[in-house]
Amino acid sequence: MEENRNLPRLVPTPNLPPNTKPERMDFPKYSIIGRPGIGRAGRPINLLTNHFKVSVNVPDAVFYQYSVSLTSEDKRAVEGKGIGRKLIDKLYQTYSSELAGKKFAYDGEKTLYTVGPLPQNKLEFTVVLEDTFAKRESENLRGGESSSKRSKRSFQSRTFNVEISYAAKVPLKSILLGLKGTDKKNNAQDALRVLDIALRQTAAKRGCLLVRQSFFHDDSSNFTSVGGGVTGVKGFHASFCPTKGGLSLNMDVSTTMILKPGSVIDFLLANQNASESRYLDWAKAKRMLKNLRVKTKHRNMEYKIVGLSEKPCNQQFFSMKQRNRKGQDEEEQTVDITVCEYFIKHHGIELRDSACLPCLDVGKPNRPNYLPLELCSLVSLQRYTKALSSMQRASLVEKSRQKPPERMRTIVEALRKYRYDEDPVLAECGISLEKQLTQVEGRVLESPKLKVGNGYDCIPRNGRWNYNQRTLLQPFNIKRWAIVNFSARCDTSRLSREFIDCGRKKGVQIERPDLVIEEDSQMRRESPVRRAERMSKRVFETIENKFKCKPDLVLCVLAERKNSDIYGPWKKICLSDFGVVTQCISPFKINDQYLTNVLLKVNSKLGGINSLLAMEHSSSVPIIKDTPTMILGMDVSHGSPGRSDMPSIAAVVGSRCWPLISRYRASVRTQSPKMEMIDALFKPLANGDDDGIMRELLIDFYRSSNGRKPTQIIIFRDGVGESQFNQVLDIELEQIVKAYQNMGETRIPKFTVIVGQKNHHTKLFQANSPENVPPGTVVDSMIVHPRNYDFYMCAHAGMIGTSRPAHYHVLIDEIGFSADGLQNLIHSLCYVYQRSTTAVSIVAPIYYAHLAAKQMSQFIKFDDLTETSSGQESSASAPPVPDLPRLHKNVCSSMFFC
Repeated sequence: MEENRNLPRLVPTPNLPPNTKPERMDFPKYSIIGRPGIGRAGRPINLLTNHFKVSVNVPDAVFYQYSVSLTSEDKRAVEGKGIGRKLIDKLYQTYSSELAGKKFAYDGEKTLYTVGPLPQNKLEFTVVLEDTFAKRESENLRGGESSSKRSKRSFQSRTFNVEISYAAKVPLKSILLGLKGTDKKNNAQDALRVLDIALRQTAAKRGCLLVRQSFFHDDSSNFTSVGGGVTGVKGFHASFCPTKGGLSLNMDVSTTMILKPGSVIDFLLANQNASESRYLDWAKAKRMLKNLRVKTKHRNMEYKIVGLSEKPCNQQFFSMKQRNRKGQDEEEQTVDITVCEYFIKHHGIELRDSACLPCLDVGKPNRPNYLPLELCSLVSLQRYTKALSSMQRASLVEKSRQKPPERMRTIVEALRKYRYDEDPVLAECGISLEKQLTQVEGRVLESPKLKVGNGYDCIPRNGRWNYNQRTLLQPFNIKRWAIVNFSARCDTSRLSREFIDCGRKKGVQIERPDLVIEEDSQMRRESPVRRAERMSKRVFETIENKFKCKPDLVLCVLAERKNSDIYGPWKKICLSDFGVVTQCISPFKINDQYLTNVLLKVNSKLGGINSLLAMEHSSSVPIIKDTPTMILGMDVSHGSPGRSDMPSIAAVVGSRCWPLISRYRASVRTQSPKMEMIDALFKPLANGDDDGIMRELLIDFYRSSNGRKPTQIIIFRDGVGESQFNQVLDIELEQIVKAYQNMGETRIPKFTVIVGQKNHHTKLFQANSPENVPPGTVVDSMIVHPRNYDFYMCAHAGMIGTSRPAHYHVLIDEIGFSADGLQNLIHSLCYVYQRSTTAVSIVAPIYYAHLAAKQMSQFIKFDDLTETSSGQESSASAPPVPDLPRLHKNVCSSMFFC
């Protein structure tokens, strides 16, 4: 597309000799700001929160940090999970007097802490473990001595060397200094880490599954099946955190996924949704079972699965050594025997359910060890780390949600039951916990007034509104459109009639569809890409030949409500290849509410506006109204757990049509797997051009805002933790400045950078009501950071379970918002989400960035890339990251992600 000569010019990078770096442009150094003040707006409300006050009665205690080296007798490093804790426990039992009786806080790997020093800076010990499973590789079917002789030798002592070396001192009082802002050595985080390690150690000794700071007990009353052989297990998150009100313990209900313990056969049937074992896909079963732990019924011993046998039990032979039988050459004789025969002869077990099924292989690469499926049970508390299906997620939400009173009761009872402050290390520090939820004062902000069609005002109630007897503010009239049906059970004639009627009521004039195409029945067996290509060819060729133009909209009816294989290829063809807006639906029940929701999405995608904030409609948004201001929402989505090769998807949405704050355009790129910092905000090419995300959004802002360039930029960043805040400023903000400078600008805009977090464990409860906190609830005292500028806001109405507030961290604020001004802006941005008639839980720009990343990630079938299971190591040289197709010029500025 030819650029307007009035657009910001590009400054080409001069040609430089090899190995010469261009001179670095001036880049201001940004640092995280402190809290300038607290808000006053809104009506007060009394709240409770799941923080428990912590008292430190021995503040002068000093933690001594020691490095731990574990080696076996042959000097090889010991790295097995779980064995570290066993060794340190045995070490303490054996050498307690040599250690001056010091209690340990051990992280399970290479570090331990004590309160006060050990007798020497370097200590070496020999630790003997009696391991009942030491001979489990021998209690197998690869041959050897008979089972009776092996059973006598199944207890074997193993010797390890443990070396403990002094590393550092961590004073406990650094936490108290940090609360006051006088911790000059920045030791507070190290001291907090020691306290959290003590919590983890206590949970580990109780046999819990540890997932970061969440602990899950092996108690079937906490298990709930979500289908597919996957079980949700309820546990608790517990971590120490510094707050404005002092040190507190944040405790919350937590849930993780485990594999359904019990019969391996039953698990496989549930996992593959098969009625009988003969219908199992054994290649899929092999991938699923690899690296899982099983316990045998006949020996009550644990093994790790490495694979499956090539043949079923009744055909799988192995060579077994004959006891006390030697041939003429003095070598032990062997006999070939099937797995079935072995268990009948040596264990008196006749296989009934798995004789014709493959065996589990629990041996070593060249020494297989076969176990029949029916004799094996999956050990409990084995994490399931793959992404849940939509059905599993829905089941989990339904079964794990808790209303506020129930959640409060569960948390308080757990705190009293588990008595964390009785841990020896914590007790030695004089740490004690209050057993009551912390009281905190909050404020409820007034809902912003909205403007809808025909000049009507709309005042949300409890964070919700509707379009009954109302019209959309700026409807987009649909003249040319088509319906395509990918083999869904849907009356497309009725659908079109009711969609047209719904549009008329909401002020959208929709003509009759120019084309309605039902997919040929024989096409259902084709690949999703082939089906999408065939359908698009029929649609676009027919309409363009007849009307010499492209349709405004293609309404696509899919058979599956979620995760349809057609969705990605169809979206890619429409948005990237043809530049036509498309809306995919899978109507379960066609009614006015459903069609209104569809219409809201369609109108936004086509360039219409459903509603605006009243102050936005009158161009009176404080601070933004007088100065060209761009709002960015930034998010990075990573591949599903267990897929280390899946590229991450970086999405940035930028506001357009200033002074509006409800219209956005998205730019999406791929980047290296699991990379959190966006690396394509500024992307200089060899010819000096910039192919980065920011240039695209800045030019669009300029074009849509009557030639105005943004002099203020508000950035909302999603999904980064506190340890990455400086990277946001040093890496991402620097790229944004460079992109701006690359366009010939010398004056750098003023920035306000805000991180929005949803993945935290702070909950807010009404002190005098069983209901969730009302929409607009804000807390910026007591439980916030002691120095940094952060606050909690619950903008939405929690209808199910317990609401989770968003946690906003203001990293820098050059624009200079007051506390009330910024909180009101953020609250208002939760009401501009065009897809729904409810306030959303986090600002719309972040939500839009997430939607854009999710939709465009399906343009490429990343599953075609080499799969790396969670139990395999990734290759040293990572494959190149494939680029996403770019959007067609006709739709690149649209809100296609709505």
